Amino acid sequence: MKKTDRFFSAVKCFTLGMILLLAAGCAFFPKPPGKPAAALVRLAVQDYPDFSDDLFLDNLSYGIGKSLEYLNRVPAERSFRFGEDDYSARHLIRSLEILRDFVETRPGPAAVNRFIAERYRVYRSSGGPESGQVLFTGYYEPHLKGSLTPDARYRYPVHAMPADLMAVDLSLFSKDLKGKRIVGRLQGNTVVPYPDRQAIEADTGFVQKAPPIAWVEDRIDLFFLQIQGSGRIYLTDGAFIRVHYHGSNGQPYRSIGRLLIDQGKIPADEMSMQRLKAYLQAHPAEVDAVLNHNPSYVFFKTETSGPIGAISVDLTPGRSVAVDRRVFPMAAPAFLQTQIPVVDGNGRIDRWMAFSAFALNQDTGGAIRGPGRVDIFWGNGPYAEIAAGHMQHKGSFYLLVLVPESP
Repeated sequence: MKKTDRFFSAVKCFTLGMILLLAAGCAFFPKPPGKPAAALVRLAVQDYPDFSDDLFLDNLSYGIGKSLEYLNRVPAERSFRFGEDDYSARHLIRSLEILRDFVETRPGPAAVNRFIAERYRVYRSSGGPESGQVLFTGYYEPHLKGSLTPDARYRYPVHAMPADLMAVDLSLFSKDLKGKRIVGRLQGNTVVPYPDRQAIEADTGFVQKAPPIAWVEDRIDLFFLQIQGSGRIYLTDGAFIRVHYHGSNGQPYRSIGRLLIDQGKIPADEMSMQRLKAYLQAHPAEVDAVLNHNPSYVFFKTETSGPIGAISVDLTPGRSVAVDRRVFPMAAPAFLQTQIPVVDGNGRIDRWMAFSAFALNQDTGGAIRGPGRVDIFWGNGPYAEIAAGHMQHKGSFYLLVLVPESP
């Protein structure tokens, strides 16, 4: 039997098993009573928030244009769900175009609020199940030092997608498995899970399966590059390359920050990306165990622009957000209220201040799940790194869509 025949036979067997398992699950575990709370709730006009943009509408028109790039590539009648309501891509395009044209007039706060009240429906995220609020975090574009060839200094590979990795869309085999996929590799006649982080890093021959794009000098920085999903690698000749998320090994994401909190090694109120890095640098003997707690491993590709979001458009600092696309419609205009850091001249956080701004759903993330999580993209540079490393603040998240014309 050919290798491809063995692969499809294995997938069919796996799919049949999944279908039987799901069917059995429905029989033995009845659905809980009651209807789950809606992730997005349409508000009455009198309940709309104050649409005050602390970024003075800067770059909003540009970010809207990026969402329009995506929407103009999809079928005009594709449905986008806002809570219990559905809107076509055509209607979402119109919603963004009208908002962009208005923003370009540089209106004042009162005009903005009046415009939205008259023209737009607003939906509020139900937030987390306990607090009813949304937890906002941040991400950024890190800069690493690297080389196109390995040496004693540059020892850690930034891997491209492995040749033996297979991503299987299970919906092709059964409509009951819509939205389900597996990532694995072929082992004999069976599709098995792809190796985890520990196994990948221990495999001395892995560079043959996934040729490195570049080699970097710091293993911890490489780990956080995988968390951020994209970045720049500055080479020894002064040039740089952009690397962007291409795929993962399909293993679940586990937070190393939560691990160190649970172990009592970093207090929860001190947790940040910077605190994590400092701990790992001060405890080199623990690095293997801590990093391997997260079995997920990210593979990269090079890009000429970016960073690029999940809808394949360049992200806009302060405007693009990563959300759970199963809950929030991608490319949609949004509005957020949370807190951001105020940084002094020495690069230290002086205080936290209230912050509200329009945003756009243009990305996703491994840890961004459910209606209670939103990740704000901050771009690059010192402030972006500080904001991305320290933000863990609750707030509110809203979506906007043009009121449909009466038939």
